[in-house]
Amino acid sequence: MELSAKELKQYSRHILLKEIGTSGQQKLKNSSVLVIGAGGLGCPILSYLTACGIGRIGIIDFDIVEQSNLQRQVLYSESDIGLPKVEVASRKLCKLNSLVNFDLYNQKLTKLNAVELFSKYDIVVDGSDNFSTRYLVNDAAILVNIPLVYGSIYKFEGQVSVFNYNNGPTYRCLYPKKTDLKDGLNCSESGVMGTLAGIIGSMQANEVIKIICGVGDIMSGKLLIIDSLSLKQSIIKFQKNESNQINELEEDYENCSSNYFEEITLKEIKKLVGRYELLDVRTDFERNELNIGGIHIPLNDLSSRCNEIPSKNPIIVYCKSGVRSLHAIDYLKRKGFKNQLINLKGGILNSE
Repeated sequence: MELSAKELKQYSRHILLKEIGTSGQQKLKNSSVLVIGAGGLGCPILSYLTACGIGRIGIIDFDIVEQSNLQRQVLYSESDIGLPKVEVASRKLCKLNSLVNFDLYNQKLTKLNAVELFSKYDIVVDGSDNFSTRYLVNDAAILVNIPLVYGSIYKFEGQVSVFNYNNGPTYRCLYPKKTDLKDGLNCSESGVMGTLAGIIGSMQANEVIKIICGVGDIMSGKLLIIDSLSLKQSIIKFQKNESNQINELEEDYENCSSNYFEEITLKEIKKLVGRYELLDVRTDFERNELNIGGIHIPLNDLSSRCNEIPSKNPIIVYCKSGVRSLHAIDYLKRKGFKNQLINLKGGILNSE
């Protein structure tokens, strides 16, 4: 189907580029892209893919808009707080470009739905913020044989790459399964420069356009690393590891690092009153909003305040989601802390 008069006008700046032209714009119109996450990375990814005229865009995210999102997730406003991200995002994106069709999945990506979902699209773009989802996205993309455009942000540093492009290197070729705990931190646990999400998300959208239109140098086998404070950039090249063959999804993608530590649920804690000490490693702001008692030492202060931790009873360490607490336990163990250290599974907001 040829481009309509409206499309010719709307995408005229693309069409003026000889590397894209009407044929490239037609390819964009005929393509389908699935975006994992409508958060910090997802907002710029979705905005630019919508603006450029991707024919069909899938959005999967089971989260709602929170006030802390507004610092970097530019599709949302204060009036959207409490609403599902996929619904708010699609409503605003439709106003940007009514020529694009959207598939909304207000659900969590799991091993049960990943392969079937991915098989409906030409490309998948990973805007997730956690270790386990990245491996699931990688493996599912391999099984359905579609390219994966990867991005990640951590404090002031961002990364971009393209995996499984023309049977090229994958995420597992770059990051083996056995990884350091720091790779599990997300924005809510470590903080992030708001503008960095826009930089990296835009770069991911750029790779999608390049892949579809067949222009430029695709970031396959290369990892771009950018420091948003200095704007220094480096590219690391890596090769395909033929031993990383994926024939099926793993049984469990959730327990990547946590299964090396003893854990307890909030329900179980209530049965052991008086037999343990609590250690809260969240920020002062989080502590004041909600806490279950115990000593309060933010994770960033732990190295200088270890002497404040009691040395008799077992220590149950907690945070919002159970990630920072794992890092605290890992640090204390490496420092030779002798107490029994137990992680509050899922943190204080998600514990059963």
